[in-house]
Amino acid sequence: MVVQKRFALFLATCDSALVKKAYGGYFNVFVSTFGEDGEQWDLFRVVDGEFPEEKDLDKYEGFIISGSLHDAFGDEDWILKLCSLCQKLDDMKKKVLGICFGHQILNRIKGGKIGRASRGLDMGLRSITIAKDAVKPGGYFGDEVPKSLAIIKCHQDEVFELPESATLLAYSDKCNVEMASIGDHFLCIQGHPEYNKEILFEIIDRLVNMKLMEQDFADKAKETMENAEPDRKQWQTLCKNFLKGRSEQI
Repeated sequence: MVVQKRFALFLATCDSALVKKAYGGYFNVFVSTFGEDGEQWDLFRVVDGEFPEEKDLDKYEGFIISGSLHDAFGDEDWILKLCSLCQKLDDMKKKVLGICFGHQILNRIKGGKIGRASRGLDMGLRSITIAKDAVKPGGYFGDEVPKSLAIIKCHQDEVFELPESATLLAYSDKCNVEMASIGDHFLCIQGHPEYNKEILFEIIDRLVNMKLMEQDFADKAKETMENAEPDRKQWQTLCKNFLKGRSEQI
């Protein structure tokens, strides 16, 4: 009998109307991006206080922490509980993929410095540079390590300083820490490998309607995707290889 591999998503944001209608919720977006046939994926809406029992953590092969409208340096009860849970996963050496807010949370619990982005809100498609000295062929990227990758960005906070135990894997002219690893079990990505153009544009329009973004800034963010796409397949390969334990190191 084949044992079904089990993964969990810690959802730190609420489903937007578009995501509900088009995809059935962010959970489906993540599973369709990172999941594979024969796996079981469980959803915990941590933003609403839903967490797994500590006794059940060992049942999972890996975890993903999503992005969020909340600040990873905040002290809301659910954020502190998430930090505590991630510390337990760190002790257990469980695979955790942190995306945007999740990236910042993992760095926070390991002693990194996080806060409001020094260069301001970053929104749109960006090219990030892979730190060639830190990324080895044959690791999560596969046999050929790219010099750069395009990814959708949507954040106003960032990691200023990595914890001592972290390795910088990618950077950009907009953000000094675009991707990092901590040991073989934490992978942190500032961008959104799960996003597509439709999801990004809906977020941009919502922020404009809420008076949280100027229309000119929104237009420029959308322009970044007029003639370009994120390197979605390469991000999928990277994240799946990490989560499924297909290589011991980057």
